Amino acid sequence: MPPVVDKIVQPCQKAWQVLRRQGPSQVQFWFLALVVGIGAGIAALLFRLGIEQLQSWAYGTDDIRALYSFAQTVAWYWILIIPTVGGLVVGVILNRFTPDGRVRSVADVIEGAAMNDGRVETRAGLASAAASLITLSTGGSTGREGPVVHLAGVIATKISNLIRADGVTGRDLLGCAVAAAVSASFNAPIAGALFALEVILRHFAVHAFAPIVIASVAGTVIGRLAFGDVTEFTLIQGTALAFYVELPAFLILGLVCGLVAVAMMTTIFWADDMANRVQIKTQMPGWLRPGVSGLMLGIIAIYFPHIIGVGYETTSDALTGKLAVGTVILYAVVKCVAVAITMAGRMGGGVFSPALMMGALTGLAFGLVATSILPTMSGGATLYALAGMGAVAAAVLGAPISTTLIVFELTGDWQTGLAVMVAVSMSTALASRMVDRSFFLTQLERRNIHLAAGPQAYLLALCSVGSIMRQTGDARAADEDTCWEMIEQGIYVDGNATLEQVMPIFEQSNVAFVPVVTISGEDAPPELWGAVFQVDALRAYNRALAATAAEEHS
Repeated sequence: MPPVVDKIVQPCQKAWQVLRRQGPSQVQFWFLALVVGIGAGIAALLFRLGIEQLQSWAYGTDDIRALYSFAQTVAWYWILIIPTVGGLVVGVILNRFTPDGRVRSVADVIEGAAMNDGRVETRAGLASAAASLITLSTGGSTGREGPVVHLAGVIATKISNLIRADGVTGRDLLGCAVAAAVSASFNAPIAGALFALEVILRHFAVHAFAPIVIASVAGTVIGRLAFGDVTEFTLIQGTALAFYVELPAFLILGLVCGLVAVAMMTTIFWADDMANRVQIKTQMPGWLRPGVSGLMLGIIAIYFPHIIGVGYETTSDALTGKLAVGTVILYAVVKCVAVAITMAGRMGGGVFSPALMMGALTGLAFGLVATSILPTMSGGATLYALAGMGAVAAAVLGAPISTTLIVFELTGDWQTGLAVMVAVSMSTALASRMVDRSFFLTQLERRNIHLAAGPQAYLLALCSVGSIMRQTGDARAADEDTCWEMIEQGIYVDGNATLEQVMPIFEQSNVAFVPVVTISGEDAPPELWGAVFQVDALRAYNRALAATAAEEHS
């Protein structure tokens, strides 16, 4: 055999041997990732087409991308009736098929990845997708990425349960499904893959990268087969930096966008708390809450129809500089209020598309002012709109890398990356210190799920006291008399507790063990199960940390 051929054949033979010994399982997983990617991509495609068809039917327009303009010609009572009826239907769906009447979204997928072996709720997830579909079609002022991501999570969960996947495999499949759904929905394969890693899995493990990329590409192909290789927004030409003189302005824009993002998130959470109080005080049935929000949205849309739906027409107008500064500020304020009403009413949808609109409007307003002050030293105001769009969205999502890339892929403009990166970095750095990292992690924190602090915080909630305690009668069990003395002093934990409850007791009481009890009723005496020892708790916690570190660095 000639030496040149031998140099080619030998590595191929070695590679084939490695593949036969070690590779089939990994290769099979890549094929599984491809299947998941195709399934999630089709689901995202059908969801988007469903919105377009239902929205077209509800408002009677053939071009939903110009819905804002068309809605200005629709009779005011239809603008009022459509979101109200949509809200009532959403309320019936959620209160029939979810235990708490709450829409599942990205935050629940993040929770599933971290705390439930890559699984999400399937029944509630499908109901949430249907509710979000109706919300976005009938006038809800949110985006489609939230329900699409959770719908992808439902697909991954079904497959993980079918193959009895462990936690690592389940999380990888979840990342594959999310990447494909985002890529298919936004024609953004690079950002889709990085979104799954950065936001959902919250690590960049090498073993997860290849299958997630495969799934992301599959989702992109599905989307492009239906819509073509086109960007969501078309920019005007000439959005170039006036050398590097404008960079300080983009630093300031980033800070402004960070504040806008925080204001948007705070408004949503405040509105949700207010709606909860009103519902409790008035004893409003859960199914009626989305209907009331729909009515409020209809009233606003009569005067400001730009709040209807995803709002790509208004975002496009901002990116092309078609709006005056006064109109831009007014539209941003009204949009923020509309998003808060939609989400506080539990109508469904995501925050990514609203964040894009808020960012584009903020950036354009800033740009119009900045370019008017120093017209000879600045480029176009639309460049600020593009940078602002990425800056607000990145701060809301807590995803500077994937958001920067998705802005490029949504617009097709790769020449202004420096401005976008500067603005995104500043907005994310500021906003992450004023909330719990992102909108999604703050949502979870409000539910007492502590993912923002990292594995060292949430892993404590995954280890139950019952799984590590030493039961009474065990040779290594704690002395029962000592346990009862501690119970009388109030030092004990319930049998259903986790290390999250018991570790502070160890720190505050300086004891070697804590009794574990169960209480049958208010007047019933506690029943001693055993005791959890501090050394056992630390050993379990250390194993969980080691397993997480091994997954993230594999």
